[in-house]
Amino acid sequence: MDNLFAEQIISNYEHPHNKGKIANPTVTQHEFNPTCGDELTLYLKIKDGKISDVKFEGDGCAISMASASMLTDLVKGKSLAEIEKMGVKDIIDLIGLDPGPARLKCATLSLRTLKEAVFISEHKKPDLATKQL
Repeated sequence: MDNLFAEQIISNYEHPHNKGKIANPTVTQHEFNPTCGDELTLYLKIKDGKISDVKFEGDGCAISMASASMLTDLVKGKSLAEIEKMGVKDIIDLIGLDPGPARLKCATLSLRTLKEAVFISEHKKPDLATKQL
């Protein structure tokens, strides 16, 4: 693992951005990673088809919590359509490393939770790619 990316993950784990709850969120979504025991709840405010605010609460490994911190920074202001198109490559690019098959579910928990929340807010069923994250 590249030291710069390792430092970024540790920093986001120890000092997460956007941690907490949103009062009166548009949608709340909770997901669990049975492989590692990670849990994550996302709170979204959606306005005019875009994420106007996002916060999270959770408990889990450094990779899952750091990716949640980094993803919540990334998606503020993004359209729901942009979020629907996001996938595994986006998370790997965001965290700066490929966590390998054993930790991939940890890294993608935040994206799966985010996409599930977006689909729920639009009254759509999650697509297969989201369910496989």
